[in-house]
Amino acid sequence: MVLTAKWQPRSLCDCGGLLESVQRKWQTSFGDNSDWFGRPIIMTNVFERFESTVQSAVRASPIVFDKASGSELFDERGNRYIDFHSSGGSQSFGHCNIKVCSALIDYLCNDRVVQSRDRRSVAKRNFIQTFASRILQPRGLDHRILITDPANGMAIEIALRIARRSKERIGIVAFTNSHHGLTEASLAVTSAAREPNAIVDFRRNVVFMPYCSYLGEDVDTIAYMRRYLEDSASGVELPAAVIVETTQVQGGVKVASDRWLKGLEALCREFGILLIVDETYTGFGRTGGFFSFEAAGINPDMIVASNALASGLPISVLLLRPELDHWQQGDQVGVFQGDNLAFVAATEVLSQWSEIFAQEIAERSRNLAEELAKLPTQFPHRKLRVRGKGMIWALEFDRPASAAVVAAWALERGLIIEPAQLKDDVLLVLPPLTIGEDVLREGLDYLGQAVAMFLKHA
Repeated sequence: MVLTAKWQPRSLCDCGGLLESVQRKWQTSFGDNSDWFGRPIIMTNVFERFESTVQSAVRASPIVFDKASGSELFDERGNRYIDFHSSGGSQSFGHCNIKVCSALIDYLCNDRVVQSRDRRSVAKRNFIQTFASRILQPRGLDHRILITDPANGMAIEIALRIARRSKERIGIVAFTNSHHGLTEASLAVTSAAREPNAIVDFRRNVVFMPYCSYLGEDVDTIAYMRRYLEDSASGVELPAAVIVETTQVQGGVKVASDRWLKGLEALCREFGILLIVDETYTGFGRTGGFFSFEAAGINPDMIVASNALASGLPISVLLLRPELDHWQQGDQVGVFQGDNLAFVAATEVLSQWSEIFAQEIAERSRNLAEELAKLPTQFPHRKLRVRGKGMIWALEFDRPASAAVVAAWALERGLIIEPAQLKDDVLLVLPPLTIGEDVLREGLDYLGQAVAMFLKHA
């Protein structure tokens, strides 16, 4: 069932008002009170009554999702939705990947250990062996694998701690429009923290430099950064590390060039600074190779692995050079570091990675880029920009809060898509890497309808 509503044109200067209108329509759009098996649904407001107000997506619409398969989700009434968000990239291999589900069911049905904290287990050994043999060794990487607690930003926090301990310096360089997580230290290197007063102590040791092309295509921001580092009176102390995203997804899909990334690595080597690459959104083939930095030919000191590693199950992995792997026993022990279900899922996902699969992703990426490039040509007098790389793309509307409005109208048509967290005028397009051609085109059609509806009201 596709939900529809009649909309009255209004000024797009009030995008917040438009969004409220969409949400009010959603609140009255559900007619029947039975699920797809004819069973009655108890319509309680349990989410608003008991769940913390910090949640946002749950309040954008009253949809309650129940099932999922591949690039599709179904709510408790059986309504179908195409997923162009991939649960923040964590479902890059598709919802309920059949091989992953089979491996998990087999593991559980044989009374295998579920949680082992930091102890050894067969599932953990299989994961480490598979990651090393299929990913690290073929790329000539000798990094150690550090499994951290799977909180959003925890691997970033540990990477910064390692850098400061190793270099015996406290400064960190991050970049404009960066986004690295929700822990205090990861928020400190996020350029647009929502609660700046709460992290002021962390921010004192963080300097933000302009990202690639931030000052314009003709401005070399590596040279800009170099000038600060080589001048002892610049006010910027020599940092312990630089942390960077090869593509700033939540910052509006800003793509760093290979040349810029090579220049950044060379600068770090020259001044003895550790280079940390955050692959949370960009890794696991979403922008090309398994690691997004492969095309630039750089070799980071630390790598925060993709959140797609375990097909949606919580896992957090930091890769670090052997010379940085010096700890007192027990320094990094957490209760949920031994999630063996996540190890099983990650092992199965890693086994599906191949050059053939990478070529399939490249073909889907070309199709996605070609279709999205058509949107601005349909509205030549409107400010609509399309940019991206691989299977990460953005639509920029250049109007505050506009992305949320388009996302709401797309959701009404059966398409799940989300705004960037740091840029509310940017809509992110992050379909699963395994999405079929027919479903991809269907989703793009829904997206085109929502974009057209928005721009025609301008």
